[in-house]
Amino acid sequence: MSHFTSEDEALLQSMLRQLLQSVREKITGAPSVECAEEILLHLEETDENFHNYEFVKYLRQYINNSVGSVIEEETEKCTSAQNQGEVSGYDTLVQHVTKQTHESKEYREMMHALKNVMMVVVESLINKFEEDRMCNKELDSKTKKECQSGYYTDNCSDSDSSLNQSYTFMSQEQLQLLVERLDPVQPKEVRQEALQALCFAPPSDILNSECWPSLRKHLTLSLSDPDATFSEKILRFYAKSFSSSPFNMTREVYTSLARHLELYFLSGEYSLRISAGLDVSNKDVNNLLKKIRLLNEYQKEAPSSWIRYPEKYMEEVVESTLSLLSIKQEPNHPDFLSPVYFLALLDIKAVWFKKWTHAHYSRTVVFRLLKKKYKSLINAAVQQCLDYFEFCKTTVNTNSRVNDYSQQHCSDKQSFSYTGPELQYAYFVHSLCLLGRLLIYKQGQNLFPVQLKTKKDSVSITDLLVLFIQLTYYSPSYPKTALAVHTDNYSPASLVMEILQVFCDQTGCAAECLYKDAVIDALLDPVQSLLNGTEVHVNCLETTLSDVADILARIAAVEDGLSLLLYGENEKSAKEGRPTAVHIIAQFTKKLLQDDISLLSGSESLPVLKGAFIFVCRQMYRTCEGLQVLIPYGLHESLGEAWKKTSLLSERVPTPVAGADSTSSISLESKSITGTVNDCVNFMFRSLSKKLQTNEYEEFGNRVIVTQIAATPTGAVALQSSGFIKALVTELWALLECGNDDLRMTQPKSTPVDPIDRSCQKSFLFLINVLSYPAVFELLNKRDIPNKTMYSLREVPTDIIDIIDRLIILNSEAKIHSLFSYEQSHIFGLRLLNVLCCELNTLLLLETQYKVSQVLLTAQEENVTETSEGPGNFIIDGLSVERNHVLVRINLIGGPQERILPLRVLDKGSDPYPWPMFSSFPLPKCYLAEIPRKAEFRHDKDLDKLLSLLKSPEKQTGWTEICRKQFCKVMKARPDIISGTILAELIENFVSHLSESRLDCFFSTGNYKAMDADVKNESLSSVQQLGVEMTVRYGKYLNLLKGHAETGLCFVLKNCEKFLKQQQRTVVSSLCCLQECYAGYDWFASSVFLIMSGDAEKTLTFLQRFSRLLASAFLWLPRLHRSMHLPITTVELGIHPVYFCSAHHIETLLKAELPLVFSAFQISGFAPSQICLQWISQCFWNYMDWSEICHYIALCIFLGPDYQIYMCISVFKQLQQDILKHTEAQDLQVFLKEEALHGFRVSDYLEYMESLEVIYRPVLLKDMRSIRVQNT
Repeated sequence: MSHFTSEDEALLQSMLRQLLQSVREKITGAPSVECAEEILLHLEETDENFHNYEFVKYLRQYINNSVGSVIEEETEKCTSAQNQGEVSGYDTLVQHVTKQTHESKEYREMMHALKNVMMVVVESLINKFEEDRMCNKELDSKTKKECQSGYYTDNCSDSDSSLNQSYTFMSQEQLQLLVERLDPVQPKEVRQEALQALCFAPPSDILNSECWPSLRKHLTLSLSDPDATFSEKILRFYAKSFSSSPFNMTREVYTSLARHLELYFLSGEYSLRISAGLDVSNKDVNNLLKKIRLLNEYQKEAPSSWIRYPEKYMEEVVESTLSLLSIKQEPNHPDFLSPVYFLALLDIKAVWFKKWTHAHYSRTVVFRLLKKKYKSLINAAVQQCLDYFEFCKTTVNTNSRVNDYSQQHCSDKQSFSYTGPELQYAYFVHSLCLLGRLLIYKQGQNLFPVQLKTKKDSVSITDLLVLFIQLTYYSPSYPKTALAVHTDNYSPASLVMEILQVFCDQTGCAAECLYKDAVIDALLDPVQSLLNGTEVHVNCLETTLSDVADILARIAAVEDGLSLLLYGENEKSAKEGRPTAVHIIAQFTKKLLQDDISLLSGSESLPVLKGAFIFVCRQMYRTCEGLQVLIPYGLHESLGEAWKKTSLLSERVPTPVAGADSTSSISLESKSITGTVNDCVNFMFRSLSKKLQTNEYEEFGNRVIVTQIAATPTGAVALQSSGFIKALVTELWALLECGNDDLRMTQPKSTPVDPIDRSCQKSFLFLINVLSYPAVFELLNKRDIPNKTMYSLREVPTDIIDIIDRLIILNSEAKIHSLFSYEQSHIFGLRLLNVLCCELNTLLLLETQYKVSQVLLTAQEENVTETSEGPGNFIIDGLSVERNHVLVRINLIGGPQERILPLRVLDKGSDPYPWPMFSSFPLPKCYLAEIPRKAEFRHDKDLDKLLSLLKSPEKQTGWTEICRKQFCKVMKARPDIISGTILAELIENFVSHLSESRLDCFFSTGNYKAMDADVKNESLSSVQQLGVEMTVRYGKYLNLLKGHAETGLCFVLKNCEKFLKQQQRTVVSSLCCLQECYAGYDWFASSVFLIMSGDAEKTLTFLQRFSRLLASAFLWLPRLHRSMHLPITTVELGIHPVYFCSAHHIETLLKAELPLVFSAFQISGFAPSQICLQWISQCFWNYMDWSEICHYIALCIFLGPDYQIYMCISVFKQLQQDILKHTEAQDLQVFLKEEALHGFRVSDYLEYMESLEVIYRPVLLKDMRSIRVQNT
C-alpha cells in the first residue's frame, strides 16, 4: 500500500459502503453505539455472507500478500517439530503459528499501513455523508439542528420500505415533540411530517422512552384514519419494531395493534359478510389483511424469545390474540366475517398455534386461557368441522359442488378474490389443523368434551376423531394432475392423515385419542363395507384404503395399539360376537390376495394396496400373540399363493408329469416352501447390507429374525446360499485383521485391552447368533479343514470352515504367519470356540471332525519355557489362559456345583494364575467339585403315599390327577428325596400306567423287542461314541454307573435307533440333517440311562413305553426325527416341534410374563427360542446340577409337556436382573450360553409354574397336540 492512488481510495470506499449497506438493519436496530460496534466485531459469526463481501475478500488477499510467507514458514517449522514429538495437536499448531506471525516484523508493517489507508477512506466517507445529509430536505429544519452527529446511511433507492431511509438517535425532548405532533388534533400535514420523522428514529429508542404510552395511543387512533398513508407508515414502524426490538418492548406494539383490530371488527363501520366473498384488491380489505399479516408474522416469531421474559408479558400477547379471534358472530348476522377467517387465509395451517403450543412454558398459558375465558374459539373450530362434514355428506353424489368448495387449492390461476365457500374452506382447514395440534397435549384434551349450540349431546375427543376420519371418506378427490402441481395439499384426507400420523407417534396422545374401539371402527368402516358387499361412500377408494392401512400399521407397531387391534378396547367387557379389528383386517387382506374384491379388481393401485395391508398383518404377526390370532386365517397360504404367481414359480420348479411318483406333488410343495425361505433370506440380506430398516420400531428386528432362521436347517442353508454368511465372515476379517486402512494415522493404534476388541464385538455376537447347532451341522458336517501349506496375506476367509481353519485350529506355522494380529485373532477364535462348545452337540461334532482338544493340548505343550534339563513351566499368557479354560470346559460335564471352570483373568500378586495348566489327559482333579454326600433316607408319608398309588393295581377314577397332586406335594416339601432309585421307580410306574391307557397314549407304536443279537453288527457314529464316553464319565463321577457301562449305553442307543427307524419316513432332501439318523446325540436317553443307574433293559422298556406319550415329542428329540407322525412338509424342512411349538410359546409367555426380559432379547438381536432350544436339546446338561435335571424330567413326565415351557419361563425369571445387566453390557448371548444356572432350583419355582398352568395350559396343550399329522 505504499503506492496508494485515488483509484484505490475510490475502490475501497465502494467496498466499505457495500459492507455497511448489507449490515444496515443490524446496526440501526442496536440500542447504542457500543452495541453497534459489538455487532460489527462478531459479524463473521452472525452473517452467513460475510466471506462474500468484496471488502472482506480484499482484506484476505492483502493479508495473504503481506504475511503469507511468514505463516507458511512457521507452519513448516511446527510440522517438522510435531513429527519429532516436540509439538502435538492441531490446536497447539494453530496457536503457535498465530503467535509467531503476530510478533513478526511483516505483521507490524502491514497493520501500520492498513491503519493509515483506512483512516483516509473513512474520512472521505464521512465528508461525503455530511454533504448528502445537508441536501436532504425531507426532515424538519428544527429536527435537523437538534440531531446528533452520528449517522449510518446507504444509497439504496428503494422507497417501498421505511428500513431503507436514514436514521438518527433522538433525545427525550425530540421524542416528546414527535408525540405532540402526532396527536390526532394536529393538522394532517404536521402529523405526516411527524410520522416521517418517526420512521427515521431507531425503534428501540422510541419504545424505551417515557413518551411511548402516549405515542402508542396516538398511533392506535391513527391506524383508523381514512387516509391509508397513515396506516401504512405506522405499520412500517411496527414492522421495524418487531424485527429489531426485544420482546418486552414489542409486546406493547402487538397488543395495541390487536386491540385496534378488535375495536374495528366490533365497530359499526365493519360490514363484511361471508356470503359476499372477499375482494383482496379492495384497498380497505388489503389494508386490513396487511394488519393481520403483521400480527401473524409476529405470532410466529415471538415464541423464539418470550421465554426469556416474565410470563405476564407473554400472557398479554396470548390474551390479546385469543380475544381478537374469539369475536362472536352477532345473532342477527350469522354471516359475519370474523377475524379468524382473515387469519386462516394468511396462515391456513395454523402455524402460529403450533409454535405457541410447542413449548410447555407457553402451552400452559394458552390452554389455561382457552379453558378459562376463550373456549368459544375451540367450540367454533369444532362447529366448522361439523358444518363442512355435513356439507360433504349432502353433496356426496355431486362432486362438482364439493370441488367448488375448495377450488382455490386446486387451481393454478391467480385470483384476487375469495368466494364464500372458499372462505369457509380456509377456516375449516385452519380449524382442523388447530384442533389436531391441540389434541396432542393432555391440557388440550382436558378442554373436551365441548358443548355446541347445534347439538344436544356434547362432542368428546372420540367423537371428534371419528369425525376427522369420516372427513377423509367424504372429502373431495382431486385429479392426479392437480395434486402433482401443488407441494402443499390442503385436501381434508391428507390433512387428517397428517394429524393421525402425529397422534400415532405420541404415546400418551395415541392412548387417549386413537386407542378407542369407535375410532378403529371408523377407520375400518370402508373395509367392513367392502367385506359385506354394501355400498361404499368413499371418494378415491384406493388412496383412502392405503391411508387407512398406514395408520393401522402405525397403531399395530406399538404394544398398546397392537393389544387394541387384537382384543379390543376392553378385553374383559368386549361384546360377544363382535369381531375385533384383527379379524376384519385378516379377512380383508386374504380377499385382497385372492383378488376377491370386485370394486378393486383391475385397479392400478391394487399391488400397492396389497402391500400396505400385508404390512399391517406383518406388524401383528411379528409378535407371538398376534401370530396366534392370525394363524386360523391361513394368511401364510394366501401369501404363498400370491408369491408363486408373482415370481412365476412354475418356471423354476419342474411340473409333475403323469406316472411319476405319488409324492411328487408333496415334494413340489416342500420345494416351494424352501424357495420362499430362500427368497425371504435374500431380501433380508439385501436390506441388512444396505443398512435399511422397515420402520423405527424394527431397529433390531432383522437381527432377531436372522437368529430365528439360523436355528433351522433350511434357514441356515438359505443364509449360506444368499451370501449372508460370506458377507459376515468377510466383514469380520476386515475388522479383525485389516482394520480401517483408509483412515489417516496420526498416532499408533492403541493395543486392545478387552479380549475381543469393541470394533469386532458386533460381528462376534452375530456369529454366535447364526451358529446354533442346526446351522453348524449344515455348514460343517463332513467338511475337512483346508490345512494349506501356505496362506497368502490377501487370502480372505469366506466361510465358517475358513474361520475355524484360520482363527481356531492354528496347527501350523503357515497359519500363524498369515495373521497380522496373531494373538488378538487367535483369542477371538478361542472365545468363539468356547461359546460354540457350550452347545454339547456342536462340541461333539467339532471334536470328532477336527480333534479340537488334541490341537489345544499340543499348543499348550509347545507353550513352555526351555531349560537345560528339558521342558520347563507353562508360559502364562493370554492364549494359554484361554486354551486352558476351553480345555476344561469341553472335557468336563457338570452343573454349577459339579465342575469348576478356571477364570480367564490374571490376579495381582506373586501367583497371578493359580489354576494348573496341563498338556495331556486326565484333567487335574482340582477342576472336579466334590459330590456332597447324600443325606440318609428317611421315610416320608407323602412319598410313601405316592409310591403306594403308583403300585396299586386298581386305578380309581382321577388316578392320574391324584398322582400329580401328590407328586407336587412331595416336590414342594422334600425335593431332595426325588432322586436315584426312587425317581426311577416313580417315573417307571407312572409311564407304565399312562402307556396302557388309550386316552393318554398320543402316538401309536409297533411291537419291538430288544435283542442283543439284532444290534450286534450295528455301529454307532463317531459323534454318538464320543457322547457315550462323556455320559459314562459323568455318570461315574456322580457314582451312578459302574464298570462296563459303555456297553449298556451303546446297547440302549442302538436299539433306540432301530426302534425309532420303524416309524420314520424316507425323505429325499439336500439337507444334511435328513440324510441319516438324528443329527445330534441322544441326551434324553442318556439321562434316563443314568436315572436307571445304568440298567439297559429298564431304560429301553421305559423309553418304548414313554414313546407313546405326548411328552416324548418334546423331551426326547430323536423321537420325531423324520417321523411318520409329522406332516411331510414339516419333516422335509427339518424343524423340530420343540422349536416351532415349545420355543414359540416360550416367547409368547415371556412377553406376557416378563416384558423386560423379552425387550432385552429384542434389543440384543438374540432370540429366546434359540437358547431354549439349546437347553432342551441337551436336557439342561452343563446348565443345571444332576438333581435339578432329574426334577425337570420328572416334572414334564408327571405334570405334562407344557411344563417344559413353564420351566424355561422360570429360568428367565431367575435370570432377569442378570439378563438386563448383560444386555446393557452387550454380551447377553455369551452370558446365556456360557454361564450355568447358579442357584436355580426347580422346586422353588413349582408354585409359579402351577400359576402359569392355570392360565396357559388349554392353549399350549391344544397346540402341542396339533403337531401330529391329521388322518384323512
